[in-house]
Amino acid sequence: MELQLIEAYVPEQIFGRTDEALKNYPHVSYWISKETADRTLIRVLVRTKDTEEILNYLEKQAQLTEGFEVLLFPVHTYMKQLSKEEKEQRQQETEENTRKLQRVSRQELLGTITKSSHITLNYTLMMMIAAVVVTIGFIQNSPAVIIGAMVIAPMLGPVISIAFSSILGDFSLLRSASFTLLYAVAIVIAISIGFTFFFPVPLDSSEFATRTHVNIADMVLAFVTGIAGALSILNRLPGSLVGVMVAVALIPPNVVLGMSIGSGLWKEAYGSLLLLVGNITSVILAGIIVFSLSGIRPVRWSEVEKAKTSRKRSILFVSLVILLLVIVILFSNNLDLI
Repeated sequence: MELQLIEAYVPEQIFGRTDEALKNYPHVSYWISKETADRTLIRVLVRTKDTEEILNYLEKQAQLTEGFEVLLFPVHTYMKQLSKEEKEQRQQETEENTRKLQRVSRQELLGTITKSSHITLNYTLMMMIAAVVVTIGFIQNSPAVIIGAMVIAPMLGPVISIAFSSILGDFSLLRSASFTLLYAVAIVIAISIGFTFFFPVPLDSSEFATRTHVNIADMVLAFVTGIAGALSILNRLPGSLVGVMVAVALIPPNVVLGMSIGSGLWKEAYGSLLLLVGNITSVILAGIIVFSLSGIRPVRWSEVEKAKTSRKRSILFVSLVILLLVIVILFSNNLDLI
């Protein structure tokens, strides 16, 4: 049984109704302590599956009342003698959880994803280093170097952020994540173009050649990778290995695109561009589907309606882009352009 601790610093004027409302939500334990003359601290120990419902209520109160503050803490250990009924309830919850798509609260997800959708100096440096290492990996025809560089490429964040913001209809976050992704792509292209002034393009490299054309299997792989990335975010799992998978699908064709442009190899650039766009849209579509199935919704009714519309339009738009890419890929393969 996963537990979390919610702390709410409640102004005295609304303590009565807040206390009454919180006690009606499912909880494991409940404590009240007086912090100051005008604020009372309420601690609620809850099961992780019940956290979001309580946070939604507290979020509304915090937006309406000055001095209302809420904190959320993970609980790693909780010891208590369980009654027979509690043991049976825990067993039932365990069985129910195996049939549901598990995730953390929307508030936790939003905090994590918001951080990864903004450009920072650290993000810029990591992308630059990854681009340099991958480009050298292509020049040396070294799969180990190319894959090793994926560990330092933070490509998962903005791509998954685009999918998440599409579900919530958060257009501010969507713009930020989209700009961050385009910024990363531009950095990789610029660096790989720069290398072509000093090193010949490795046309005889098998690693380079495989990224100059695209097929349906590549997009299926990117789609599955996107599912893994979204699930890792939903459950706060270590995202390093999943991030590597996403980076493998995005960084190498991005580098090949830059090197091809820098050398005027337009046929190769065309193929790598299709591969890059196809992989990005596949990962985004996978994220949108996973987040939709997880039941993520805004709090306010007006935002819920906006999110429903945004979700439908996002799925339709990304699906149409992927369908168009598939048609282009099949047509290009028939003409032996790729």
